[in-house]
Amino acid sequence: MTRLLKIGDRVVFDGAEHVVAGLSGVWVRLAAPDGTAAAVLVTHLVNSPGFAIVGPSEVSAGPGGLAGQSLTDVPAAAADRAREWERHVVEVETGLPPGVGPEAVPRPEYDPARTTIRQREAAKAAEMTAAGTPTSAITVQRMRHRYRSGGVRGLIDGRVTRSTSVYGRTDERVVDAIRDALDGETKRSTGTRDRLRLRVEAILAERHGDGVVGLPSRATFNRLVSAMSTGRHTFGAATTRRSAANRPAGPFTATWASRPGQHVQIDTTPLDVLAVFDDGIARRIELTAGVDVATRTLTAGVLRPMGTKAVDASLLLARMLVPEPMRPGWAEALRMSVSRLPHRSLADIDARMEQAAAKPVIVPETIGCDRGKVFLSETFVRSCETLGISLQPSHPRTPTDDSVIERTFQSINTLFCQHVAGYTGRDVTRRGAAVESEAVWSLAQLQDLFDEWVIHWQRRPHEGLLSPDSGRACSPNEMYAVLVSAAGYLPLMLTGEDYLELLPSHWRTINDYGVRIDRRTYDDRALNPYRRQHSGVTARGGAWEVRYDPYDLTQVFVRNHHDGGWIRAAWTHLPMVSAPFADFTWRHARQIVADTGPTEEPVETATARALADLLDRAAAGPDTEPATGTGTGTKADRKIAARTRAATPHRPSPEPVDLRELDDEDDFDEDGRDDGELGTVIPFGVFDAAAEAERWL
Repeated sequence: MTRLLKIGDRVVFDGAEHVVAGLSGVWVRLAAPDGTAAAVLVTHLVNSPGFAIVGPSEVSAGPGGLAGQSLTDVPAAAADRAREWERHVVEVETGLPPGVGPEAVPRPEYDPARTTIRQREAAKAAEMTAAGTPTSAITVQRMRHRYRSGGVRGLIDGRVTRSTSVYGRTDERVVDAIRDALDGETKRSTGTRDRLRLRVEAILAERHGDGVVGLPSRATFNRLVSAMSTGRHTFGAATTRRSAANRPAGPFTATWASRPGQHVQIDTTPLDVLAVFDDGIARRIELTAGVDVATRTLTAGVLRPMGTKAVDASLLLARMLVPEPMRPGWAEALRMSVSRLPHRSLADIDARMEQAAAKPVIVPETIGCDRGKVFLSETFVRSCETLGISLQPSHPRTPTDDSVIERTFQSINTLFCQHVAGYTGRDVTRRGAAVESEAVWSLAQLQDLFDEWVIHWQRRPHEGLLSPDSGRACSPNEMYAVLVSAAGYLPLMLTGEDYLELLPSHWRTINDYGVRIDRRTYDDRALNPYRRQHSGVTARGGAWEVRYDPYDLTQVFVRNHHDGGWIRAAWTHLPMVSAPFADFTWRHARQIVADTGPTEEPVETATARALADLLDRAAAGPDTEPATGTGTGTKADRKIAARTRAATPHRPSPEPVDLRELDDEDDFDEDGRDDGELGTVIPFGVFDAAAEAERWL
């Protein structure tokens, strides 16, 4: 390919690179790297050994210097000064300033054919000094070298482009020590800058020796620490500091879903509201809730006393699959039939929707959760497997994996909790002076209030749900109506046996006396054919699977591995108690018996008497004294009794009756133990989808 020779091109001549300084007829003026000039014939140049056009010169004859260089990131004054220097330097190098035509001739003092490079540098210095810019020949020489190495950008005042450090001129060793000391403060209790200064001194002494590296003055040190700790909350709240440290180092991808139930996030959090328990004391409670990522629907929410169990999370799954029924006193505007939801289409598929409130049923495909022991427990994992749900735990110490449910908890706090009597604020600095006296709602009443508020949440526009056409915020119900029309709806009905699959389990041997769990004995006539028999489950050593409800230990359910189905076995001391009881109630009753000392009756019988006393006081109220000598009526007793009433299912409280007097067959011995005949057992309530639908019709 033929290329034209132009002023400013770099060519190889006599084994060295030269710059074409001028063209005049058949003559070419060349500038050597040392600044000397030579004039040669064009034919001699192009026919010389090794001749080649290397490319445009680094001292090109136009604004911008090096090809493609830009000064847009440089202050205007500095850029103009650099381009002015470029014109002077190019004239010194080539004899002609940039931008002149081919007929132009150099001024005598800059003609490379008559002067040396040093003479031209001196002439340029004198010219600039006379024009009002004092300059020496050494300065011109230095600028010429900078132009050759860096183009026009090399002529920019270095003070303009020099990067300034936020740490000033502080020794880098001091900066590194402060950075390490700040990192060490993340998990410590909040201290002062003086403590941090001592820690930095210790780090410097350990790394470099005593007195080798000195610290700046206290004022400079404090300014440096303030600059380096920005956004880290080093001297603020410790909880905020740890939370900020848990944020991802880089950008993270927001959780996204395109259909209802594709991804549901669940979590448990203490609720900033006090509930009044049966002992008259107001205590904190916990909320376990789930939110559908695609529609931001609050799928379900369960309030419990502090200490949520795995079974609570499992039963939350069951509540997700059941429509929310209209309750007495709820406004007609909360019905699904008058909402934006496709009620008629849903009711044709699922009869339970006929009298439901305006909240859709979300059938989860994948559940995201944190790594709390409740959600990683065998009970919850097995419940997800039973319902065909994939479980996706978040990465360790990565709260952004569950950002949707965490943000929803904040909304619950601001839109619901702060408007409820007994609101505590998020920490003690925001708590009122007499919050306990303001609390008036029981746990069951708060659950009803929360369930009603969720229906209002479903009708409220959500900032995370934007309409693709208009850009306006949609409500969860509106987004569900859009997505379900494309994804469809398939109800998942739960039977009584499905409910049992959600309960915790133990593996036990069926002995002559029945099944024993935590020093409680359960028995039933239906177990007779299987006593001392192998269950057929070799992996469990022939033991039998026993399911139980931690909030109702009056009975257990034994899986019949031989004939299928379940066998219900009642607690042998059930006639001694008047209501269901939870596992923590049983543990407290055992502790009462242990503190009392040895008794003549069996330990299980003595524990049953103490348990009956606790339950009687729970039913009677906070001022009831112990009826037996096994209890002391302590604060712990009253707390356990109140917690039992709040956590266990609410049933009618009948007058205490000795069931042995009602048994015509005399089925119980004098200790209240089952003598082998089937006795009357309090029924275990389970959800029957068909019966529930009939009740709503």
